[in-house]
Amino acid sequence: MFLGKIGDAPRRARGRAPAAAGAVLALVLLAGCETDGAGRSPDGTAASDGVDPDGSAGDGNDEGNGQEEPQGLVATLAVPGETLVVTGEASERSVDVAGALFASAPVVVLASPEEQLRAASAGAALGVPVLVDGVDTAAELERLGTEVVLALGEVADPGLDVVVPQDDAALARLLGTEPETVSAEEALDRLSEVSPGSPALLVPAPTDSTPDGDEDAATVAPPDDASSTSGTPGPTLLAADLDELPPTAAPEPLAGTVVLTAGDDEDLAALGSARAAGAMIVRAEGGDPRATGESVQALAGAAPQALIGLGEDFVDAETLAWRSRVAATGVELPGGGQLVLPDKTYVALYGTPGSGALGVLGEQPEEETVTRAEELAAAYAELTDEPVIPTLEIIATIASSEAGPDGNYSTERSVEELRPLIELAGEHGMYVVLDLQPGRTDFVTQARIYEDLLRLPHVGLALDPEWRLRDGEVHLVQIGQVEVAEVDEVVTYLADLTRENDLPQKVLVLHQFQIRMLPGVNDVDQSRSELAVLIHVDGQGAQPDKQATWRSLLNNAPEVEHWGWKNFYDEDIPGPLSPEETMSLVEPTPDFISYQ
Repeated sequence: MFLGKIGDAPRRARGRAPAAAGAVLALVLLAGCETDGAGRSPDGTAASDGVDPDGSAGDGNDEGNGQEEPQGLVATLAVPGETLVVTGEASERSVDVAGALFASAPVVVLASPEEQLRAASAGAALGVPVLVDGVDTAAELERLGTEVVLALGEVADPGLDVVVPQDDAALARLLGTEPETVSAEEALDRLSEVSPGSPALLVPAPTDSTPDGDEDAATVAPPDDASSTSGTPGPTLLAADLDELPPTAAPEPLAGTVVLTAGDDEDLAALGSARAAGAMIVRAEGGDPRATGESVQALAGAAPQALIGLGEDFVDAETLAWRSRVAATGVELPGGGQLVLPDKTYVALYGTPGSGALGVLGEQPEEETVTRAEELAAAYAELTDEPVIPTLEIIATIASSEAGPDGNYSTERSVEELRPLIELAGEHGMYVVLDLQPGRTDFVTQARIYEDLLRLPHVGLALDPEWRLRDGEVHLVQIGQVEVAEVDEVVTYLADLTRENDLPQKVLVLHQFQIRMLPGVNDVDQSRSELAVLIHVDGQGAQPDKQATWRSLLNNAPEVEHWGWKNFYDEDIPGPLSPEETMSLVEPTPDFISYQ
């Protein structure tokens, strides 16, 4: 078996017959030692290239000279200096990731976009970067100092010596493994396991668009006499210059480097480079590492020092950095992950501890309140595929008929009064929302009173504009209202608090049963992904009237994604909807259902 010795030989323009490769690469016959394409002998030991470190031919035996036997060509890695988000097409992503993780690479896998999965697994198995052919490929090959290319599919002539496997069996032999067919759903998870120490050739399963018997078409080389005589540049199936890859050895894996993907097919080649460098691959649904328990725990275990996000879903480097920092805490919300919404349903008791006059939450002792909330949520469990989260919405500041010492017509319950129930709820895997009825003061002022409680991961906030008075107004004479500007002040305060303390996302509930209570609510700032903004429709009375209020408020705020519905035990006519009716008759299905 012949292997190319890569030294200081100049680059050449391809187009000569394959036999001319010997004029540039010193082809060395390894006496008595056959290797696989990754520089390993059949028994798993590393193979020498038969050349002493000083460049002279040797016998492969350096015993006694104090020098280690060469193990093969090794790429040089680079640690990303900053958090990166790379975007663009597959070629651009592959170049950017190779540029971030590799300082040099004498061997590179170069593939067409259609061959990304094979190429990614090949690069990961060999410990070399993977590039998708594109406008920046030539420049990246030059930067890496590449001498030999493993070409898969139709690619532009790189002007370097190429190895072109005839089929999957030939490619698998180069990698020292066997072909493994995987579905599109399996590909990412399986690629995440491939490494130089655990090689695999991943072959995409045929799809409805794959011609029968043509699964390997993109990897089959042209006949030996094929040459680029047409003078027309562009992707083509290249003729091989070399029969084999030079022996390669894997670089020492990077520690603490994580590459995140939202699962885009455009990411596969870049992920092959990531695995070749020893980086961990983490799938982040929707580009948010907080989204699932799997991504949260992966980052918590990785303790990442360097991060690369693939695709526009990751927004920008700053967003990726803080979201990953939150995920790395490993703290999860009830129902899993670190996002309160979407994909969860909250069922809440509403009221204040110790008083049944304001809602069912206070009708029983705290332990029984928790049990009642759990039983109520359980009634919804079989009605949705989403996790159902038992919840307490606690009135923290209570609208008052008297001005009180501070003159704001609101009675603020102390943090220490509320803490026992909130902590008990947390111990039971429940979520808690603190409800504010501020009277003549503003919502931000009252929210700050409960900052210690809002620092708890499982505690969110609710604003009740019905009880937000202007100067001269009193409760039950006027129905309160709040302007969007004041709500946005709460958004900024709560989002900043959440980010600065590396907390999971929080819900911000906006109670409403008349449009005038929160005019312009459609314009409330929803840009802060530290929060999920939800409008909670509080109408009571006859069910047709409640449905009309629901539709009116929905139409008034089409940009708001999350919605809540309230069932009143005593005020609804003929009574509150059953769990089955709530989930089937209220459209869209509410994310947050409370009982008062």
